[in-house]
Formats: sequence, structure tokens, C-alpha cells
Amino acid sequence: MRIAVGQFASTEDWQTNLKTCMTLIDEAVEGGAGLLVLPEDSLALFIDEPERIAEAAQPLDGPFVTGLRAHTEGSRTTVVAGVHEPAGDGKVFNTLVAIRDGAIVAVYRKVHLYDAFGARESDRVTPGDGEPVVLDCAGWQVGLMTCYDVRFPEMARLLVDAGADVLAVPAAWVRGPAKERHWEVMVTARALENTCYVAASGECGRRNIGSSMVVDPLGIVRDRLADRPGLLWAIADRGELGEARRRLPVLANRRFRVDPSIRPVKESE
Repeated sequence: MRIAVGQFASTEDWQTNLKTCMTLIDEAVEGGAGLLVLPEDSLALFIDEPERIAEAAQPLDGPFVTGLRAHTEGSRTTVVAGVHEPAGDGKVFNTLVAIRDGAIVAVYRKVHLYDAFGARESDRVTPGDGEPVVLDCAGWQVGLMTCYDVRFPEMARLLVDAGADVLAVPAAWVRGPAKERHWEVMVTARALENTCYVAASGECGRRNIGSSMVVDPLGIVRDRLADRPGLLWAIADRGELGEARRRLPVLANRRFRVDPSIRPVKESE
């Protein structure tokens, strides 16, 4: 399967961002991608006034997702993108939608909220509480994670236990001391410890690092972008995946299972 990862600097205007996404979709479809991963804040991003994200939030039948759906009609490329949708409590969900051939084929609402390094995503966002989401994509099983989720190895392991061969990780990784190193280590570790592919899309621009990448099952970065908009490509190969899991059978050798139950938010605060 050909994997494309798109990177751009999201604006406050959803229509501008939709046009950017459409351009990346066109490039991915033309290049024969089975999977295109776009950033976490593809709908809109308010760098200096994050509390305004509720203004821009749209339901999944709103014009942004509807526009993405219409633009994928007739294509077998699966597009994964991040949006914010109203949560019904004055907050929003930080949501990933997977779209193929004009239809939504999977929805994941971010479980781990970015309450770290002085940020408080939970002030504006309601966490999801559903089971891990894995979808079929051109015969491959793709698990969905969002940004801060990548710091939690049990999340990736649950997705792999559910059959994921590839982890799609849309993100908007905030700049800061050592933060780019954190991103590189976490994305690579999730691939290596689970012997799976990781396709990670980072929003770029003034606030976020970009640094989108695809990592293979033995932890090798196959392609990456720096801090400018662009599209990268990589190949997920079934033989390569099987050989990696034969040579490094960590999934077969492990002695502990991951508990799939979610702790209530109040217990983790």
C-alpha cells in the first residue's frame, strides 16, 4: 500500500483549509495512495486564542467534512483528517474522521487530552471514551491515534492487538524545548515496539513543528518532512511487515496484556 502524509499550516478559516486538503487529496489520489493522513487541526486552528475553537467546530455532517466527502467520491484512497465537533456541553470533541469514496468509514474521538507543558486541552475539549478504532484500508488494518495519544504506549498496543498493521497519527505538536526530539522518539518507539508502520502527520506553521514522517516496523524513518508544507510518500509492504515480526517477535514474546478499560477522567486528574 502506498501511504501519503500531508503537512500544512492550518488557518482560522475552514474554507481555506478545505481547499488545502482538497489539493493534497488530489495529489495523493494521482499518486495512487491507499491512505492519506492529514494533520490534527485540519478544520481550523486558533494559535493565539485557542478558546475560539468552539466557534469553528462543525458537526460531522457540516460543510467541512461534507466537502471532504464530496472530494473523495470515486476514489479508493482513505483520507484521515482531524476536526473539532460540538460535544454538546459547551466544549468540543477532538475528532478524527476517515473518509473514502464519499463516505465516512470510521470516527475516533481523542482519548488523551493535552494537559501538559502548561497547556490545558481539557478546558475546551471533552475526551472520547470509546474503544480503539481500527479500519480496513486497501486490505491493511489502520489504527487511529491523535497527537498526545502517541505518548501512551498502551494505546498503540491496544490498536495492534485489535489488528492494526499501520498506525495513523494526525498531530499538531507544539514547539518547545526538546519537543521535536520527543516527537521523533515517540513516533519511532510506537513503530518499533509494535513492529508496525506509523504514518504521522504534523501540522506546521508558527506554533507547531511539522516533522511529519513514516516509520517502518523496525523503527527506520522511511521519509519525513521538516517544517514546511508538503506531501511525503512511503510503501507499506506485507512481506516486510511479516519479516520484521519474524525477526523481532516482541508481540509473540510478551508476557503481559494491556487492560482495555478506560479510567474515568476524574481518576487521572
